[in-house]
Amino acid sequence: MTYNIALGAMHFGTVQDERRSFELLDQFVEAGGTWIDTANCYAFWKDPSGYGGQSEELLGRWLARRPGVRDRIKISTKVGCEPTVAGRYPETAEGLSASTIKNGIDGSLRRLGVDHVDLYWAHMEDHRTPLAETVAAFDELVSAGTVGALGCSNHAIWRVERAREIARSNGMTGFTVLQQQLSYLRPRPGTRPSVVHRFGAVSDEVVDYLECHPEMSLWAYTPLLGGQYTRADKPLPSEYAHPGTERRLAVLDEIVAETGTTRNHVVLAWLAGGNPAATPIVGVSTAAQLREALAGVSLVLSTEQRARLDAAA
Repeated sequence: MTYNIALGAMHFGTVQDERRSFELLDQFVEAGGTWIDTANCYAFWKDPSGYGGQSEELLGRWLARRPGVRDRIKISTKVGCEPTVAGRYPETAEGLSASTIKNGIDGSLRRLGVDHVDLYWAHMEDHRTPLAETVAAFDELVSAGTVGALGCSNHAIWRVERAREIARSNGMTGFTVLQQQLSYLRPRPGTRPSVVHRFGAVSDEVVDYLECHPEMSLWAYTPLLGGQYTRADKPLPSEYAHPGTERRLAVLDEIVAETGTTRNHVVLAWLAGGNPAATPIVGVSTAAQLREALAGVSLVLSTEQRARLDAAA
């Protein structure tokens, strides 16, 4: 079975110890999961050094001890957010210069122990570097076979389009995937409790862009709001206290009762089967959470159920 989901490896090697991380990775692959998402900066804010790379290093050790598994998975990693001075983020984030992108992929490949990655992301905007320089540097990686596809995360949509136009005009490979934060519930306008980056959340403008550019796909991070749909010890932040949340939760719970599932199941099904469809990036810390995530993206909502969820939204 093919799942429209990516396993988030952000905390593997820091918050999540190696034994448990290996178990979850094995379970994911054995169930038929394909995509594993990481970044060169994961997780600098959790490691005493103040620098990242722990997630990629753990994945590299896992791959080394699982001969043949590389052929069964796809690796997604990112460049742009790693601090160049410990404790000084975001002001010292590495950015997206040509040299940073080249050094970034070299470091990621070394830590992962692979000769290519399947998807490489511009992790955050870099206003210091001309877009043309960034686009050309990413294109060189695709041309060399080091990278399969290109994506950008936490970017204003006008910069995404400008970068894609530079690529089109110069016969280069451009971005074909967006990675932004998206879930069923939305905070009050002007707030972003689940997003660090200014342009990290999916907006109506982003949805409109995706609808007009079907060659683009969407990955959604923090789709379950860190457990806030189902865990009493993780209440929703105050930014979600508005009538829209009440309407959405009421319909969400109706669908939960009809399907005999959970809020998490329905939210993931809504994302994975939506229009435009989103690939949820789900971070898990237990086998039960992973099973729930896989069951969620496997759940098929009826047209009528999806229409009700969309109407409440």
